Amino acid sequence: MKITKVETYIVSAGWKNWLFVKVLTDSKFYGIGEATLNGFAKTTEAAIHELKHLVIGKDPCQVRSIAKTIISTVQDAGHIHRMVMAALEVACWDILGKYLGVPVHQLLGGKLRDSILAYANGWYQTERIPEDFAKAAEEVVSKGFRAIKLDPFGTAQGFIDEANLELAYKIVEAIRKRVGPYIRIMIDVHIRFTPSEAIRIAGRLAALDIFWWEEPTTPEREQLTCEVAKKCPIPVATGERFDKVGQFATLALGEGVSIWQPEPMSLGGILSTIAVANLAEANGCWIAPHQSGGPVQTVVCLHLAACIPNFLILEHFDPFNEPWTQELVTWKPEINQNNGHLPIPNNPGLGVDLNMDIVSAHPYNVHAYLDIHQEDWEKRTGTAGREGNLGI
Repeated sequence: MKITKVETYIVSAGWKNWLFVKVLTDSKFYGIGEATLNGFAKTTEAAIHELKHLVIGKDPCQVRSIAKTIISTVQDAGHIHRMVMAALEVACWDILGKYLGVPVHQLLGGKLRDSILAYANGWYQTERIPEDFAKAAEEVVSKGFRAIKLDPFGTAQGFIDEANLELAYKIVEAIRKRVGPYIRIMIDVHIRFTPSEAIRIAGRLAALDIFWWEEPTTPEREQLTCEVAKKCPIPVATGERFDKVGQFATLALGEGVSIWQPEPMSLGGILSTIAVANLAEANGCWIAPHQSGGPVQTVVCLHLAACIPNFLILEHFDPFNEPWTQELVTWKPEINQNNGHLPIPNNPGLGVDLNMDIVSAHPYNVHAYLDIHQEDWEKRTGTAGREGNLGI
């Protein structure tokens, strides 16, 4: 079996463009992957097509060889290069699983669990006022979620004035009162603050029983996040912006951060994420992957959740995207009302395929990206919500 063609499809989901990849072979088998990166769909697509000659003619069942070829044949160009590697690697895992008639997690050693706890994100598409956030949180919990994440800080950057900090506190306080003491609340800081300011604000919110404090400060130096973590009254989580396994080694050496958030696509795919998970386990840390892409990335994370021992919880945007996105793929996980878990897929390969009619109906939109410095970004409409849907 040989790879004959690589196709790409960009789908505008309103607040973000999702980039999907299809790897075709000279047999009946093909595989899909995803390479979504906020604001860089066209750029990443171009990179895939520029590097696809490295895999054309190769056996897709030789997954490690293909991944190594993509990343080592040309000088590593960073984040987007890793996205290319990940999309093609995942598509090859999909092909291999279909060829052997087993799910991807079986290829990785088999399941440790049949489901995984999920937390909701993207649910607070509302006005930045406490009552609206609390009502939205209540609706999320009613769907079965036992954990939720939010960023209550508006457009603050570097520092936050007292009025905005008080509003952020009241938003989280209103949510805590509405959902009760047993729902986990995570806060995404979106690398907004200086190290000292991140610690100060965490001290203000810690009394509300926050499960983790995500990406509290600059991503320029991993050590700074470690220093924040050592002084922070809330457990710190980070790692979504890393594109190399070695950055997590630096995190381990710096100590203080026990919740690691690799983004499988940004990191280079399934093999790299498992390497990070092994490193985390050796350092007493847990894995909670970042996943703000499309539904294919969700399924990739579920296969990883099946076989990684120290997998903590999975980020889940899918139910809060536009309604038509629920028909974009042939299988989607449903939240368990009783325990807030998502099921592990069990069909061969990834166990999911694209609905090409839906793909075609929602082409690339230049305004579909998230800008947290824009007023009302919480509504997740992209800039298209203001300037019109200008497909290009």
